[in-house]
Amino acid sequence: MFYRENGQFKTSYQADQQIFPIRQDKIGVWLLIAAAFILVPMVATDYIYQAILIPLTIMSLAALGVNILVGYCGQISLGSGAFMAVGAYGAFNFMARIPGMPLVLALILGGLCATFFGILFGLPSLRVKGLYLAVATLAAQFFSDWMFLRIKWFTNDSPSGSVSVSHLNFFGIPIESAISEYLFCLGVLVVIAILAKNLVRGAIGREWMAIRDMDVAASVIGIRPMYAKLSAFAVSSFIIGVAGALWAFVHLGAWEPAAFSVDISFKLLFMVIIGGMGSIMGSFFGAAFIVVLPIVLSLVLPAAASMIGIQMSTAGVSHAEFIIFGALIVWFLIVEPHGLAKLWSIGKQKMRVWPFPH
Repeated sequence: MFYRENGQFKTSYQADQQIFPIRQDKIGVWLLIAAAFILVPMVATDYIYQAILIPLTIMSLAALGVNILVGYCGQISLGSGAFMAVGAYGAFNFMARIPGMPLVLALILGGLCATFFGILFGLPSLRVKGLYLAVATLAAQFFSDWMFLRIKWFTNDSPSGSVSVSHLNFFGIPIESAISEYLFCLGVLVVIAILAKNLVRGAIGREWMAIRDMDVAASVIGIRPMYAKLSAFAVSSFIIGVAGALWAFVHLGAWEPAAFSVDISFKLLFMVIIGGMGSIMGSFFGAAFIVVLPIVLSLVLPAAASMIGIQMSTAGVSHAEFIIFGALIVWFLIVEPHGLAKLWSIGKQKMRVWPFPH
């Protein structure tokens, strides 16, 4: 029995309310964080940082924000790309217009801009839900594209909406190399993920889940739907806005409104669905699936084709990637509709009772 819980008794409320009450979970998470901070920088190359690790950490953060809104509160949103754009341009304006603005403070202020934007476009959730709410939040995407293309003040009078940042630093420590960018993004991700885990386990998280399961019953027992829904939009938009600022500042460096198109909104929604709605761990699984799998396929497919004597063109590899990627998504959803996080939960349950079959 690899995953034994016998003998792990709790003798206080504080011990019973830990984020990871099981010792194996706590050890595993700390080892994973230590490996991400220590072992990965020892072996990773610049290509791995730029192509996999940095996009993975930032998209995991954005998927975490979407999961709070969609998975925990049950409010379907297709405006995540707009929230990322508002966070990115908000942080850019604070850094461009206030000399000496610290990077961390700019990220927080950009996240707060996305929070107000998210609350504004979250107001329709008080009257509509489901696909109607998805269409309402999709309007945020079109509005943000128009705003950053037509209102030149937001882009520092750039005619095309294209802006750039350089010479980033974290309290005097330059963030210019790939390893420093990765460690900075990873640090932000770990801090926000721990805070989000605490939040969804608290009273506000239980209100979100009550609204998700049955909003009428939740209002009957005293939960305020307006407060619960708008607070979910606020927290989700803040996290997505910070992720958008990181995506623009660290990963892109220079960007325009098209960098935060509706494609990103759909990608983030797919990450949550594939990873598992209502699960913090599912956000990481879904982001890894969406970010890493296409890169793996682009490397494996040409090698596999050459082994059987077939020469694949670049266009053929791209088409095969889409076909296999889509087929795998469908297969995963058929095998486990609750996402990869559910498969992980089933695996842990099997380890609890091994070597017994049930």
